[in-house]
Amino acid sequence: MDCTHRPLKTDFVLNQPRYKGAQVLLARDNFGCGSSREHAPWAIEDYGFRAIIAPSFADIFFGNCYKNGVLPIVLPAATVDKLFAECAAAEGYRLNVDLEAQRVTTPSGESFAFDITPHRKHCLLNGLDEIALTLQHADDIRAFELRHKAAQPWLWAAN
Repeated sequence: MDCTHRPLKTDFVLNQPRYKGAQVLLARDNFGCGSSREHAPWAIEDYGFRAIIAPSFADIFFGNCYKNGVLPIVLPAATVDKLFAECAAAEGYRLNVDLEAQRVTTPSGESFAFDITPHRKHCLLNGLDEIALTLQHADDIRAFELRHKAAQPWLWAAN
């Protein structure tokens, strides 16, 4: 069946009206386990999530999130439990994720720091995937190819 015509499961938590438009996904330990293909972060991003907060992530999934513009945030399990409880208790609960400051802030103003490498932060803040990073060096790549072609013209000869 075409998924666009399939009825939504009303008992699935993300189909509840209160979570419509959510951009931060709260999750539990080892989130993304078994999801080593890039399709998992693609689906999460397509759903509208820009960040995932969990106590831990599966390694390959964690890396694929960065490659696809989704920010995986590791916070202590007790903090994640607290966020789950607050979210369940307050309709309209919204977390603020500030990538530049590396902080997650609750509606009450409580704030939690998270770690991210400078390279990954740069890529997310500037919307750079691996191809875009490579294309930043397009002039250098073209110059190398011209030098290579001049030094070894037999490799470029048409057959």
